[in-house]
Amino acid sequence: METERRLLCGVPPTVDSMENEEDIEQASLNFIPCVAWIRRGVAKLNPEKVELTKEELEALIGKTKGDLAELDEEDKEDDEEDKDMEDGDDSAVKDTDQVDEEAAKEMDEDAKIAAEYGLDDYDDDDDNVLMGIENLAVFSDEKLDPYVTKPEDEDSEEEEDFNLLPTDNLIAVGHVEGDAAILEIYVYNAEEAHLYVHHETFLPALPLCMEWIDFNPTETKAGNYLAVGSMSPIIEIWDVDIVGSLEPEFRLGKKKSRKKKIEGVGHKDAVLSLSWNKRVRNLLASGSADNTVMLWDMTNQVVASTLPHPEKVQSLQFHPFEIQTLLTGCCDQVVRVYDCRSESFKSWTLEGEIERVLWDHFNPYCFLASTEAGHVYYMDARNDEKPLWQLNAHTKSCTGLALSSQCPGCLVTASQDKDFKVWDIQSGKPNFICEHDFKIGGIYVATACPDAPFAFCMGGDNRSENFKVWDIRQSAAVLDRFERRQLVQPLIQTSPSEPATTTNQS
Repeated sequence: METERRLLCGVPPTVDSMENEEDIEQASLNFIPCVAWIRRGVAKLNPEKVELTKEELEALIGKTKGDLAELDEEDKEDDEEDKDMEDGDDSAVKDTDQVDEEAAKEMDEDAKIAAEYGLDDYDDDDDNVLMGIENLAVFSDEKLDPYVTKPEDEDSEEEEDFNLLPTDNLIAVGHVEGDAAILEIYVYNAEEAHLYVHHETFLPALPLCMEWIDFNPTETKAGNYLAVGSMSPIIEIWDVDIVGSLEPEFRLGKKKSRKKKIEGVGHKDAVLSLSWNKRVRNLLASGSADNTVMLWDMTNQVVASTLPHPEKVQSLQFHPFEIQTLLTGCCDQVVRVYDCRSESFKSWTLEGEIERVLWDHFNPYCFLASTEAGHVYYMDARNDEKPLWQLNAHTKSCTGLALSSQCPGCLVTASQDKDFKVWDIQSGKPNFICEHDFKIGGIYVATACPDAPFAFCMGGDNRSENFKVWDIRQSAAVLDRFERRQLVQPLIQTSPSEPATTTNQS
């Protein structure tokens, strides 16, 4: 994908034409590379908070100040050692006071002031890492701080926003801002039109892909977890129901270390794509820049199988009904459908590197693929020949590709050309419905809500606004096209042969 390609090359997605390193650093990174919806009813209505006790917090504050003081002492010792080396033989060094006194006689007035107050070393921040903060009062309980005032009614409002409703969806958003990699958890309520950040967690590496899962090998009940792939080869699984967590629940993979004599497990490069097998709950697939797809047994946290590819694997998805079938999209311009039992596959060559692949859950024998050329292809997995149809959807990379969860034929595409488009593909060929530029910059991802059939979210690279949730029925053209269409829920089926569940629009 465009995002991963730029990050892997060390180039931020918004700095194509910057002239120097300072410009690049200033513009640098502020964009949304990945998002994942979390369906209603799986999150705890009262999430858990990780809170340190007063004693633990006081100990942490003391330890931090002690560490800073030790660093300051180490810096001073290093400076003294460097000074001794520069002065050469100790016997040649005169008494410091005598040197200062003799040198002062030869200085003009400005030089004397500079020497007396150390102005020449004023900008040397490394001399004192504490910068005076060691004398500041630090309170483990903010109620003890006389400068902190907070009305009690604000606490009740915050508690109301903190507790969730059964009708709430969560949206996990990977946000890259400067040097910070942040996992933001939004609350979205379609009925009340609410959207706000519930909590956030700092990630150790820039996120590239996310996948919601309900599996934890240490728990017997289904939970609320998020698998995160990043610039690191290690996949992290976070508990979304825990606010303030400092560590993931568990990790998949291990970096090789010759010094510690640790053998590497899993990927050797960035993880670009993830897909969870909803029918075999302990099975997770990951595609990487190391040209492999790995099938993980999360129960034992080991690689069950490896599927080699000629190039980076930018997108993949398990079939919604057939547990053994995996769809992959690769930088070699080839889409592959694997039978994971035998590792055999069928393949189709398209025009341009594959950006996204997506099974059509309304027609489970078919799938879609988008490319860096802006094209969208609709393929029948039973047909080894040409696509059923091809669409020149965008002028740049088609990085967003999503089908409504319940409205048959409702397809959305999004692109680096900044446009978000809605199509109707139910008739067997794509029909354009509407397009919109949300001013969020080049779009890197667009996904469909699993519960609200017309809600989609997207992430872009506009520094001032780069995340958007939109109910496409706000477009008159969309409303006119789809409002009378019967909604179905094929994703709750157990097999493609069963009739789809129908539902009314809301």
